[in-house]
Amino acid sequence: MRERDYGQYCGLARALDVVGDRWALLIVRDLLSGPHRFGELQAGLPRIPSNVLTNRLKELEEAGVVERVVRPAPGRGTAYRLTTDGYALEETLVALGRWGAPRLGDPREGEIVTAESFAMALRTTFRPDTAGDVDATTPVTYEVHLGDLVTHAIVTGDRVTAGTGPATKADLIIRSGPEIKQVMAGEITPTQALRAGTVTIEGSRRLWTRFARTFRT
Repeated sequence: MRERDYGQYCGLARALDVVGDRWALLIVRDLLSGPHRFGELQAGLPRIPSNVLTNRLKELEEAGVVERVVRPAPGRGTAYRLTTDGYALEETLVALGRWGAPRLGDPREGEIVTAESFAMALRTTFRPDTAGDVDATTPVTYEVHLGDLVTHAIVTGDRVTAGTGPATKADLIIRSGPEIKQVMAGEITPTQALRAGTVTIEGSRRLWTRFARTFRT
């Protein structure tokens, strides 16, 4: 029996053998946005000790969740990316994120928002039932700026793909700060946010209203 084995012949126990250790799922969360170098992962998880990140990546590699790749020029170097098995965890992470969202409350002292964590928020707040009126063959691309952080979401029918960085071509660009949470929580309307100046947009108000309806906590 392995040292950290739960001793249970159970699919959940086996999954926890692989991704149940501290930081493991947050590493997977960040890699959902694409390949990251070691330093990029560490920057997005500033409280993780270097040795713990090294160990978690090694364990995830051995489990077939993560693999190493060589980035092409100009960003040459080794990076980590999810395997097919790794990406299969997305649905689980989204479900956990939805479960945890109502428990967020106000930010605790020292808590930060990263581009990867907000990309995850876009996945967890996505409401496919309200997005279903979008033509499944015509994607709608949103680019969201939270201060210096940039994320994007592409909605195609009742599916969403979220990631970090600017979109190749955005249908709507949203600029805000923490106040965007009020819109996504339904505490204020999209129109009220624009009038208050807490949100500015480049694109149609119709798409801004659709964004607020599609991404709701």
